[in-house]
Amino acid sequence: MSDFIDKLKETFVTDDRYMYLLRGLGNTLIITFAAALIGIVLGFIVAMIRSTHDKTGKLKIGNFICRIYLTVIRGTPMVVQLMIMYFVIFATLNSKYKIVVAILSFGINSGAYVAEIVRSGIMSIDNGQFEAGASLGLSYSRTMIYIILPQAFKNVLPALANEVIVLLKETSVAGYIGMEDLTKGGDIIRANTYQAFMPLLAVAAIYLVMVIILTALVGKLERRLAKNEKR
Repeated sequence: MSDFIDKLKETFVTDDRYMYLLRGLGNTLIITFAAALIGIVLGFIVAMIRSTHDKTGKLKIGNFICRIYLTVIRGTPMVVQLMIMYFVIFATLNSKYKIVVAILSFGINSGAYVAEIVRSGIMSIDNGQFEAGASLGLSYSRTMIYIILPQAFKNVLPALANEVIVLLKETSVAGYIGMEDLTKGGDIIRANTYQAFMPLLAVAAIYLVMVIILTALVGKLERRLAKNEKR
């Protein structure tokens, strides 16, 4: 037992190496939630354009652009997109903007998946809702905003919450651009101590705890929505 405690101290306490994990955790949370906001906004815009085209035949050019965006983003690995953003598109930026590049990369990637989640929610709403909006004198856009989207959002909210969980785990590749996220923090400790087991175990444990917490929140949200539907 004493040997285990000594190894823990040597791995994390010596030279304040635990700070790599704390800083990495902070950056991971910032990237996750900022990217999630971008993804949700972008996803809703794309979903509205695509569903409008599907239902009315309008916005053909916008729908074409959205289909290209979805095909490219969903058809290529996240890590490749991140490296293209950093080493090609934003190659001239100072290294201090790594977190901004990471947020944009993960946000654009998440937006493609959110778009399909939201579009499925919109398309699941009965066409009678659109007819009801028209009978009240509402335009298509107002019907979409005030009648359709609130119902669709409620239906897909659990799926959106699960997308945040997926996004959290995907940020572990941010180290490919030298971003000091949680995984990179563990890797730095491993490089300094020449010990892989404890740093990687600590990183895995932190991710696991965060995912368990988020999963519990999603479960609570789903139960609350189901309870409200029964009323």
